[in-house]
Amino acid sequence: MSTPPPNPYSGAPVPPGPHPGAPAGQNPYGQPPAGANPYGQQAAAGQNPYGRQPAPGGYPAPGGHPAPGHPAPGYPQQPQHPQYAAPYPHPHAQAPGCRQCGAAETTNFAVRAHVGVLILMRFHTLNGPFCRQCGRSLIRTMTTKTLCQGWWSPISLVIFTPFTLLWNLFAAMKYAKLPHPTPAPGRQPLEEGPPVHARPLAYVAIIPLLWATWVAVNIFLDVSGRR
Repeated sequence: MSTPPPNPYSGAPVPPGPHPGAPAGQNPYGQPPAGANPYGQQAAAGQNPYGRQPAPGGYPAPGGHPAPGHPAPGYPQQPQHPQYAAPYPHPHAQAPGCRQCGAAETTNFAVRAHVGVLILMRFHTLNGPFCRQCGRSLIRTMTTKTLCQGWWSPISLVIFTPFTLLWNLFAAMKYAKLPHPTPAPGRQPLEEGPPVHARPLAYVAIIPLLWATWVAVNIFLDVSGRR
């Protein structure tokens, strides 16, 4: 019959156990002495025993994340955002000068045309800058178009066509004050062509003007009772 093992809690001496590293009579599974480091490593004075660097101000970063300005372990330092440099000029940016021939002597004044047919109306605008010759050429072309096609709508007849003709008149006065252009190398200005009064299409405006005059005279006679 075998002898039962001694009780380690009875106070009797305990024979050496199978663990040669443990002192005789000491329970390897007992409580560690008071004040001893349970992890077997003694932290130096002022050193965080968990290996985490404190955040600025003496407090560790919450949630285990690195403090601002400190990269996480195993990740390279992220570069700071550089200052944005001045943007490059657009490759298709328009050079200063006339839009057509590139001459330096220009003025920035739009040229307009208007087309009105019954209830349909169209507005055409060509924005500058233009030189003297190109501006005058566009004014003559757009004004002739307006005189031919701008009277066939009641609203155009009363409002938009007269406004367009007055606008082009002021534009012609501005472009007439410019000196003769010197076009850029390899570019040619527009041909001015004949003046507006020498273009037959401009006289189409006589038809709607005569009709408008006849209507106005009859309205006046009816209102005044002279008929």
